[in-house]
Amino acid sequence: MEREEEIQLILQAQGGDDHAFTQLFQCYYAFLYKYLLKLTLNEETSVDLAQETMMKCYVKLSSYKGEGKFSTWMISIASRLYIDMLRKEKREKKWVDEEKLTLSRKLAWESSTKGMNWSDLFTDFNTLDSTLRVPILLRHYYGYSYEEIGKMIGIRTGTVKSRVHTGLRKLRKELDTP
Repeated sequence: MEREEEIQLILQAQGGDDHAFTQLFQCYYAFLYKYLLKLTLNEETSVDLAQETMMKCYVKLSSYKGEGKFSTWMISIASRLYIDMLRKEKREKKWVDEEKLTLSRKLAWESSTKGMNWSDLFTDFNTLDSTLRVPILLRHYYGYSYEEIGKMIGIRTGTVKSRVHTGLRKLRKELDTP
């Protein structure tokens, strides 16, 4: 798109012409999506961020001063949205990890006050990823077969066996570490 044509479309869009913004959107969406795909390495996340970016561009179009290319302004918005998403994920992960630790300590304390033996193995078990924890719990605590577990959680039997094996190997490794 020529710079003059871009400026004209931006001015029209800033004046309330939704068709002009649609033309800008169509012109720059592929560029934006490819940038986000390279950044995130995830198609779904890239689509979500591209849509959010274009929505923010639409809402904030009046703040575009025209000092640089529209694509540069758009990429700066997309980059900030991506960084914000990473920060949010990091905060959420930290919160979930803290909640798991708190729950594990609470269960250990409650079991000790009731005269039950709480092993460090269960504390280590809670640190496993849920994709490993669920099959181990269903197999070794509740006694379900690999086939039943596969049907319950929607994965193949071989995958269930692999996850149980991997999880148990990680727990053994934790126990062996002084």
